[in-house]
Amino acid sequence: MSKLEYPIVVEPLPVEEGGGFLATVPDLPGCMSDGATPEEAVSAIQDAIMTWIEAARDPAIQFQNLRVTWRSQAERPP
Repeated sequence: MSKLEYPIVVEPLPVEEGGGFLATVPDLPGCMSDGATPEEAVSAIQDAIMTWIEAARDPAIQFQNLRVTWRSQAERPP
């Protein structure tokens, strides 16, 4: 499967919260992951993106009050 390309925001986590880095995907609300380094956080977010999209396609999972803007019809779940 090809790598999905979404903008990713990487921010340092406070030491009080364990340190490391948090990666989020603004286009996919709630999609986040973390890692000890920025590179680890970016690597981990790729799995989170795939999981988020799989969940969005699952009719058994309800997304309430969620606004998603798909970039193209190809990205829109069936």
